[in-house]
Parts: sequence; C-alpha cells; structure tokens
Amino acid sequence: MQNTVLVIGSGVAGLTYALKAAEFASVTLITKKEDTESNTNYAQGGIAAVMAADDSPELHVQDTEVAGAGLCRRDAVEQMVREGPDQIRMLVHWGARFTQHEEQRAGDAAPRLDLGREGGHSRNRIVHAKDLTGREVERALITAVQTHRNITIHEHHAAVELIAREIEGRRTVLGAAVLDARTGEAQVEFADATVLATGGAGRVYLHTTNPPIATGDGVAIAYRAGARIANMEFIQFHPTTLYHPNGRSFLISEAVRGEGGVLKLRDGTPFMDQYHPMGSLAPRDVVARAIDAELKRTGDDFVYLDVTHLDAAFVKDRFPAIYQRCLELGLDITQERIPVVPAAHYSCGGVLTDLEARTSLQRLYAVGEVACTGVHGANRLASNSLLEALVFADHAAADTQDLLAREGGAPRVEETEALGTLVDAARQSSDVSPEFVAQLRLLLQMLMWSHVGIVRSDRRLRQAQREVDILRNAGESLFASSVVTPELLEVRNVTLVGSLIIESALRRKESRGLNYNIDYPQRDDEHWRIDTVLEAPRPEHPNT
Repeated sequence: MQNTVLVIGSGVAGLTYALKAAEFASVTLITKKEDTESNTNYAQGGIAAVMAADDSPELHVQDTEVAGAGLCRRDAVEQMVREGPDQIRMLVHWGARFTQHEEQRAGDAAPRLDLGREGGHSRNRIVHAKDLTGREVERALITAVQTHRNITIHEHHAAVELIAREIEGRRTVLGAAVLDARTGEAQVEFADATVLATGGAGRVYLHTTNPPIATGDGVAIAYRAGARIANMEFIQFHPTTLYHPNGRSFLISEAVRGEGGVLKLRDGTPFMDQYHPMGSLAPRDVVARAIDAELKRTGDDFVYLDVTHLDAAFVKDRFPAIYQRCLELGLDITQERIPVVPAAHYSCGGVLTDLEARTSLQRLYAVGEVACTGVHGANRLASNSLLEALVFADHAAADTQDLLAREGGAPRVEETEALGTLVDAARQSSDVSPEFVAQLRLLLQMLMWSHVGIVRSDRRLRQAQREVDILRNAGESLFASSVVTPELLEVRNVTLVGSLIIESALRRKESRGLNYNIDYPQRDDEHWRIDTVLEAPRPEHPNT
C-alpha cells in the first residue's frame, strides 16, 4: 500500500511540498477556500536569491541577520541562501515566468532575470514577475499540482484538530479531523505524515494585508496538540499599505521604495533619513515605527509614499497591479502621492521547527509562514518569505521520504475516536448566532490592534491579556457545545493565537526587532538573545 501524506494549506510552501512528496506518496491537500487563495497570492515584491555577479551568499546572509536583529538562526539562514538559486530554477522548470532584464550582455546564453532591490538588501537580488510575483508563482505551482496524478485537492475544507497520540513514548500526529464547509460534515484524514502549510495570522488584527483565510489555524491546532510554538511576539507590520476610505487594505510593495519611492509627510518633507542611514529603504520594523511615531507626533492619519518623480512609463510597467488598483480608486500614482499606513503583514514566529521542517511532534512538519525556522529572527528581511517556504518545503519532503522508508506508515485509530465529540447529537442540535461569532472576532481584532501593535507596553499587554482570555473562553465554550462552522473554527483559532502573541510579548523584557516595548526600550543581548518558546502544559484535547 502506498504511503499517504496530508498537506494542510495551499500556498507556495504546501504546493511545493505536495509536488515533491507526490513522487513517493499519495498526497491529499486540503484548503479552506479556493486553491489559489493564500498569502502567496498576495506577495507582490518577489523572491530574494543570489543571482547577480556582484552579489554573494555571504552578503545575503549578512543582510538577513542585520534585519533579524540578532535572533536569526545562522545555519537556517545559510541553508536558505545557499539553496535559493536552485529553487528559483525549479520554479522556472515548473513554468513560472519571471521578469527578464531588457538588456542582455554579450555572451549571455539565456535571458537574464531582472533583479530588484527592497528595504534592507545591499544588492539587487529580488527575482520578480513585475509586482505580481506571488500570483505568478502560485499559478505555476497550481498548474503542476492539478495535473499530477498522485495529488488530490479538497477545497473548502478546514482542519479542526490534529489527531495526536502517545506512541512508544512519543507524541505522534496521525492526521487531522477536517470540516467540509459545504456540507458541514466532519471527517478524518489519516496520514503517515502531516504537513502544516496554513500561512499566517494577520486576521488576528483589525488592519492587515492578509487575505480573510489567514487566521493562524496551523499555530492554533499545533499548540492544542502539544507542539512547541516560538517567537509569536514578532509580528511584522508592513509599513506601506494604501490608506483609502473606499479600499480594503492593499499592500504597496516594498519594491516601490526599492525603485526610488520616498516617504514624506503631508507637507512634502521626507522624514526617514532622521530614523535610519538607509532612509526610505530601511528595514521594515524601523520604517513602521518611524511612520507610527510621525503619525502620533502630527496627528495625521497617514503619510505619503511619493513616486511622482520617477518616469511614469517605468512606474506603470514595473508596478502594473499597484498602478491599476490605485487608479480604480481615483488615484494616479504617477501624478499623485500615495497615502499609506502600516498594517499587520507577516508572523516571524510560529510552530518551532528544525532544519528539516520537523516539529516537536513526530510525523508533523511545518513549512512556510506557519513555521518558525529561525530564518527571520526578530524581523523578516523583505522577500525572504517565499524563498524560505521553497527551501524548507524541499527539505520537509526529503525528510518525509526518509521517515517513511525508515519507519513505514503511521498506526491508525478508530475514526469515531478520532472525531471525538465533533459528531455528538447534543452538539449538532445547538446552533450559534453568526452575528455573535463575528462580534467576538471583531472585539479580538480591535484589542490586538490597539494594545498589541507596533508600539507596546506591559500595562496595555496585561489589559489585553485579561480581555482576550475572556474572548478565548467564550470561543471555546461555543465550540464545545455548538454546530461546528468555519467561522466558529476561525474565532476559536484567532483568539488562541492572539493570546499566544500577548504571552510571548509579555515574556520578552526588551525591545528587539518587531517587538518594541516602551517599558524596555533597549535591546538586551546578554539576557534576551533567545527564542520565546511556548508549549501547552499538556494537550488540551488529548482525544482528538
């Protein structure tokens, strides 16, 4: 019998893993929405990789570690940087079409990639497809996955819980209980290996660049199963999202600043040079805090990102999606400055993994934004996220193959036992108001935005902790007694993830990277150059 692998999530990490694992196992991939909805699809900037003659792995490692504020795991960074170019070539092999350099050098055997630069990078190394890189990568991977005979995709399916048991003294994952959102039925997906590729948790916050599905599900179900979680305090706020009364938060790529965009106040004064030597190209945490400080100082609701000094034809060609989206809202960015504010963007923490993407639970891997590999440290360097996802998905697939060859398939439990109380008649007869669930979620998002944002304090964190605990308990109570819906699952997960972010932020008694606390404004390498690791005292739901 062929081994089985369960992949939860359909971003670049999950799709890459699925394609590679399908060469030695039968792969089931579940995704909450359509197969192309993920943070990957929203990634505008590109993929950082050493592809230029004037660049080097050492420089890329150095830039990553500087941005990471002393908390990057060097062996993980070196692995990512070293293997990056091969992953780019693999994407090209799978059909990804990246922007080529218009001018070819004499002797070039093949077209050269056009390499951009973003904040924190000392060289041009951003491989991109104009400003639609994520969409292009996703398109190529989805096409490859859909045509692979060994991969089955279940859309509109959400993981409820991991099925974890103590086997020979080791906590082991045997698959997941899954909800079919269209039928409302719970089912079990048993697997010999399970991979979390669920993406980020931006929807914990009121303002975010993330799609609606980014509710921290992977972190939540892993924590409840007993996995170790790390560095959840490091939430990256993208410094430049469109501020517009008629438009949802829309990311204005860091590449816009990389190509010469300048951050300015309402009166036209550039302000970033007083905050960092790299000016508007400073690392994201510095830029986000600088904007936050200027908004508080001036009382304004936004600052401006100005590209009107750049050639209009270049702007339209380099950033077609951003140009068109702004134009639809009545803003011509070649003639008018872009109003921008920070918004929650990326989680540098997550399910703690090693270099092979293994978690602390047997037969469970985590790849992509849901994972904490140690690459990003306290602040992610721009365009390292897709690269990290590709490299660690490759390692996870190779390690899974070794695991299955060495230990064979996982044991099975009875399906009724795995589902636990999810199908109890009492639960099925108890409905819950969708409006009440939505209100719980909104309250959580408002609390996180106001109390656990770019600038924090212990007093506000403790206040948030008390109130989020109330919301979390309400979500758990509803889940224990009500018909399970996708919305209820997400509320249960975002309230848990919010509490993990707060607990992590309270534990760290310093300011480093993305965690800035006015009660501890200095970085303390002597005591706090360590990860913040959380682990449930015991699995909260041992029978699922």
